[in-house]
This record gives sequence, structure tokens and C-alpha cells, in this order.
Amino acid sequence: MSEPEVDYAAVFQALPGAVALVTPQLVYADANAEFVRLRGLTREQLVGRFVPEDVPEKDPAEPLLLKVLASLRRVADTGESSTVELQRYDVEDPEQPGVWHERYWNLTDVPVFGPDGRLSLVLHRVEDVTELIRAREVALTLQEAMLPAPRPVGRHPAAVRYRPAAEALNVAGDWYDLIDLSGDRIAVAVGDVVGHGLPAAGVMGQLRSALTAASLVAEGPARALEAVGLYARTIDGAENTTVATTFIDWDTHTITYSSAGHPPPALLQRNGTVEFLDQATDPPLGARPQHAPRIQAATTFQEGAILALYTDGLIERRHEDIDTGLARLADSLTRHQANDPETLADAVLTDLLPPNDATDDTALVIVRL
Repeated sequence: MSEPEVDYAAVFQALPGAVALVTPQLVYADANAEFVRLRGLTREQLVGRFVPEDVPEKDPAEPLLLKVLASLRRVADTGESSTVELQRYDVEDPEQPGVWHERYWNLTDVPVFGPDGRLSLVLHRVEDVTELIRAREVALTLQEAMLPAPRPVGRHPAAVRYRPAAEALNVAGDWYDLIDLSGDRIAVAVGDVVGHGLPAAGVMGQLRSALTAASLVAEGPARALEAVGLYARTIDGAENTTVATTFIDWDTHTITYSSAGHPPPALLQRNGTVEFLDQATDPPLGARPQHAPRIQAATTFQEGAILALYTDGLIERRHEDIDTGLARLADSLTRHQANDPETLADAVLTDLLPPNDATDDTALVIVRL
């Protein structure tokens, strides 16, 4: 059976996104219908034009043009793809001159090689992500409203941090909680819902509230997670949520903990040793075909030790073993252990989160024991 003939020129013109082809000398070689519409020019006006001439001098887009030029030159020089970070560039309403609409754009440049293996063109793609940005802002507002405000828990100093991913267009379902228990005890928990955006934020709010209620009446963290696990089975999108929860008792200097598939809490003793609480890890919520009891474990701590709970955005990196991230966390806690929890939390985030390049949301709780 013969392969069907493909009219790639027609495919190029029909692409739903705005795409242009640029020569290594930064001259437009072609542009599809959406790119031409976006630029407000005809194809004949655009093709053969030098890219730096695409925007008139003193135009508001000039700073953006400089970034586009740098990205195109980077591809031409290295033969590797390049991305311009998320950009705001407002667009004038064609039907209402003088009325401007807020718009956000992703720009990507990809090398195209000829038969001889040399760079022949750069594919320049412009994507309007304004609606995604607006949805992200709504989800962030909802998520922040659902997370407890920083507050003292009993007599013990604690710090909480939530950092959305720098470039992600949708927030994730990370959460934290600190709960006063009877006696000189508190519960500290962090969790991470699978998914992004408003659905994940909604699920996060339900599970966090359920775990708070369960922790107040359960005899230990495992029992609390069992109750939340049963509840999670009734919520769409709650399956495979990870949670780590700890009950801290100052009368016995004991931490009892249980984890539903979550990265282990880190306990920094006063002598500088770091213990990862990984002896009570079960599958995530709703991951088992049948409900089953969960396990818990306990460890002792010294007065003045530090407990850190966090979500995976703090330690996980692409193409890197998780043990590397855990070692990085242990090193940061050890180097900054003399600081108060607020200062320590900021130092850990600075050490572990790539500047302007975090690819996942991060929640962090630091408690001075």
C-alpha cells in the first residue's frame, strides 16, 4: 500500500498556532496564516523582511523583540532549541483603536536542518497562553484561600512556605497543615494532589480539611490517613494523592509518623545528624484496589531539633536521582540549623529551588522541636 502524499505547505498554513520560518540570517522565509494574522501584515509584506525590522522603533514591543532576537541567534549559533520565558505583550483591539487587551505569550524557537545536516531554518512559534494564565491566577487565589495562614502552633515556633512553579501555567495541588492536638502535641502534614489547576485545588481543599478533622480524633497518624484514604475514594481526582503526616509529642519527645507514598520528613538532631523518616511508607491514597490498614513508626528527638516536611517540588529534578535531592536538603538544613524557622525556611528554598526555573510547586514546613 503506497503512502499518501502530504501537502506539507498546506499543513504549515493550516497549523492552529502562529508559526514562522526564519533563516539563520534572521530573515522571514515563510509564515502561516495565524502568524500573519497576529502580526497584522500580509504574507507578502512579511516574507523577505529582516526580523529586527518587524517592529517599528520605539514600539512598546521593542524589549520583547530583543529577547526574540537573542533566542533566534542562540538557535542559529548552537543548533539547539531555545525558549523565551513567559512574556506579557498587550494587543490593541482592531475594532476599538486605543483599547488594549492584556495578553501573555510563550515563544519557542526550534532548529530545522537541511539534508547536509546544517542549520537551514529556525521555526519560530508564538503561543497565546492568556487564558491559561488567567485560570492559573484563579486557581492560585483559591489554593491560597484554602491553605491555613501562618500562625503559632502551641508554644513551638514553625514556618510555612508555598511556592508555585516559576514557569508552570497551572498550579498544582500541594498543601500543608499544622494542627493543635490535646496536651503538648501538634500534628504537621503535607500533601500533593495529582493534577493541576482548579480541579486539583478543589481536591486539595477537601483532603486537607478531612485530614485536619481526622487528626483531631484519631489515635495516631496511621489511623488519620486510613480515614482520609476512605474519604478520598469518594472524590474524583483524589486517587494517588501523596501525604505525609506526623504527630509530635513534647512530653515524650517522640515523633510518630505515617506516609502515603510521600517523600520522607527530615529530622535534624542537635548534633547535626539528619534522619529521614522513611520507616512507615505505604502506597498513595486510593492506590490500593482494596482499603487496608496503614502503618506508622516512631522516633525520638532532642529539644531544639528541627523537623522539615515538604512536597516533591523541593527535592526532585529531571534526570536526577531522588537521593541527590534528599542529600541536598540534608546539607542545607545542617548548614542553616542555627537559624530561626522563618530564616531557615527561606534559606532552604534558596538552596534547593532553581532561580526562576522551578518546574513544580513546593510546600515546606519547618518546626523547631
